[in-house]
Amino acid sequence: MTKAIVLGGSRGIGKAISDSLKSIEIDVFAASKSDIDTSNLDSVKKFLEKHNETDILILNTGGPEPKSFSTIIEEDWNKYHNQLFVGFCTILQKIKVNDGGFIFLISSNVIKEPNTKLIISSAYRAAFSEVFKVLSKEYAQRNISCINIAPGPINTDRTKELIENVKEFEETLPMKRLGEPEEIGNFVKGIIENNVKYLTGVTINFDGANSNYIF
Repeated sequence: MTKAIVLGGSRGIGKAISDSLKSIEIDVFAASKSDIDTSNLDSVKKFLEKHNETDILILNTGGPEPKSFSTIIEEDWNKYHNQLFVGFCTILQKIKVNDGGFIFLISSNVIKEPNTKLIISSAYRAAFSEVFKVLSKEYAQRNISCINIAPGPINTDRTKELIENVKEFEETLPMKRLGEPEEIGNFVKGIIENNVKYLTGVTINFDGANSNYIF
């Protein structure tokens, strides 16, 4: 049976992806923070001792609370340097994704439109996206597809934490609503179920036409 590891798989977008993959009879390990905390490299190493091979890997984790640059302290930089960058790099170095598999990175629209209140997330998610892009060429030689999904406003607890008045915010969006986590879950399922392999090394802007950038 095809196996999948979904980081952050117990809530939000991660849970939606887990549920979608289970619906096509994939053996999913939906990892929660109690299973792996990517901000803690010891936690990452312990996780990889038990989970070191898979067919599908979903790299997904939460981000920092909004802070202006002047209020960010050294501990913040260190924590999210690990959580959003080194932790994921370590996972890709140590975990075997089987030939013909898939790797999905759930990043954020801040990798292309940096947010002054989410400067830590903007910096480290963009940095790891560069690593992911470079590695996609190596993985392609083994028929492994690498897709970076950059969500915009999605109906998750995280969005509700970042936005004070969600209903008012929705009116500013082109589609007048937030995206649903299940839409991302169904996208991932569709790629895997239909074995779409040539779509690799790309970033998918999953934002309901809210962004202004072209590439």
